Amino acid sequence: MTTNLNIRTEKEIKEKSDRIFAELGLTMTSAINMFLRATIRENGIPFSLKLDVPNETTKEAIEEGRKKAYDKNEKSFSSIEDLRKELDI
Repeated sequence: MTTNLNIRTEKEIKEKSDRIFAELGLTMTSAINMFLRATIRENGIPFSLKLDVPNETTKEAIEEGRKKAYDKNEKSFSSIEDLRKELDI
């Protein structure tokens, strides 16, 4: 037996979440049912379901690391021992 659940949310929130659910192969109804069932099972807010996408800070750090890795002017070390000597540890 099923019942209807009516909720109100901002239009932008619904549209953005619909896109994410679609990428995950879910509908809004199936995602909400997953959440409700997991809530009952865990007796609380159950999980985080998200796409593995780095945020802007992480993207910038990755790009900076790549640039430094290939920059011939950056100091580099061929062993952990050389790095430790440089850091005096």
